[in-house]
Formats: sequence, C-alpha cells, structure tokens
Amino acid sequence: MSRDRKLVTMQQRRARTGYLFIMPFIIGFVLFMARPMIQSLIMSFHNVVLNPGKGYNMTWVGFDNYHTAVAVDPYFNTRLTDEIGRMAVNTIATLVLSFVIAVILNQDFKGRTLCRAIFFLPVILSSGVLPGIEKQNEFYDMMAGVAESVQGASGVNISGALQDLLSVSGVGSGVFDVIFQMIDAIYDIIMASGIQIIVFLTGLQAISPSLYEAADVEGCTAWESFWKITFPMVSPLLLVNAIYTIVDFFMKNDNRVMERIYEVMYKDVKFGVASAMSWIYFGVALAFILISSFIISRAVKSAQ
Repeated sequence: MSRDRKLVTMQQRRARTGYLFIMPFIIGFVLFMARPMIQSLIMSFHNVVLNPGKGYNMTWVGFDNYHTAVAVDPYFNTRLTDEIGRMAVNTIATLVLSFVIAVILNQDFKGRTLCRAIFFLPVILSSGVLPGIEKQNEFYDMMAGVAESVQGASGVNISGALQDLLSVSGVGSGVFDVIFQMIDAIYDIIMASGIQIIVFLTGLQAISPSLYEAADVEGCTAWESFWKITFPMVSPLLLVNAIYTIVDFFMKNDNRVMERIYEVMYKDVKFGVASAMSWIYFGVALAFILISSFIISRAVKSAQ
C-alpha cells in the first residue's frame, strides 16, 4: 500500500514539474493568443467592413465565408492540396534523415562535438528574419543565377539524368514522383531537421550501455541490436518529432496557403474570408496531427 502511495506521489511530482515547465506558454497563450483566436473565429462567420477611424462593422453571414474559401476561391483548394502532399513527404523525409544523423552523431569519433554543432546550425539559420533575408538577398539571387548559367552552359542536368536513370530501371511513377519531390526539397528538409536530431540524440544517449553489452554477450549482431534495442527505446520520440515537424511545416514562411491567406486579408481586404481560410487550415493541421499521433502511437506499441 505504501509503495502504491509512493508511486502516486512521484507521478504527482512529475506532473507538477511538467506543468511548471509549460506554465509560461499557458500564461502567454491566455494573455496574447486566446483573444485574437476567438475574434478570428467570430470574424469567420461575419462579413467584416472597415470604417476608417471607427474600427469595423460585422454582418452575420453564417458559413458563406467557408463556402467562398472552399468552393469559390480559385487558389485556396489547389494550394492546400499541394501543401498537404508536400508536408507528408517532407515530414517522413525529415524524420528519417534526422534519425539517421542522430545515430551517426551518437557514435564515438573524433570531432563529434564539432559535427553536432554543424548539424544544429540549420536551427539558427532558419530562425528569425534570416529566411526572409535569404529569399530577398542580392547575393542569393546572384548565386542562383550563376547555378542556372553553369547548368545551361555545361548541358548537365542532374535532376534530368536521375529521372532518366530511374525511368529506365522500371521504378513506378508514384515512387518516382515522391523521390524527386524529396530531392527538390532536400535543402528545406535539412534546414528543418535540427531540433529533431537533438531530440533523437537525447533519446539515444539515455539508453543504458549495459543493454548493448548484454546483447553482445548473447551474440546479437549490430543490426539486431539496432532493431531490438535502439529503435524500440527511441520510438516514443517519433511522436514528439512528428508533431513538431508537422506544426513547423504548416507555419513556414514559404507556405503557399499562408501566402494566399495574406493576399485575401491585405490585398482583397476580406477579413471574414481570410479568417475562414485560417480556421480551415488550422483544422487540416490538427487533423494531420491527430492521425499521425494515432498511427505512430500504435507503431510504437508494436515496436515495444
């Protein structure tokens, strides 16, 4: 009985510690985000008309704004579908790449600390205003132009050569499209993998070396140790990284759905329609998070 009571006490302490860690976010959400979200939800059911110097007036239109976003707007559905496909491919590629890199960085070799710092650089480079500077930089444009000129002068098209190679090898068109989508997005995938590498690396370092020693005594190969020890122990972190990757992708600066929402809001000055698009986009992101959580949690249980 005392053991159960002690266990409950430890769980309560861990729960309190967890709440203390997330308390700054909860306070910030209540103070700065809850009211704008509620106001946006209200606007999505109204026609919003600006009155210069007097604020705005709202007229109830029900679900008309949602109908306009889904059935009338010529760009929203197309961009949303494209971004969902791109998100699915990039998320899988990011998780796989970050896990492989974390396993490599967990090995004992010279210069390991430097390599870890290098692989964390994308987190710094992709934060703040740097992505905007990257896309609106004369040097960036010049380098892109030089790359295109070199490719045109040499007549060598790496992407085209790989296309021809895979088509000759008999790879299916669906797999073919996914592979080249990953190749085209390799820069974005690497830039988005820094946090995931750190999370996986933390999980790998938490595995007791005695497990590998026992497996080695039993005659397990490195491949068997990986699938019987490494992957099951780290698999719970797949869910954390998957959720982070999905949210990070949906919030990227170059997301075309976000661009369309900005266009409707600031160029067309249709705040109601833009709010409806935002909530549709939020619902799609939430649905993908729930689906991913369900699939990955079941996969983690089967792996363990």
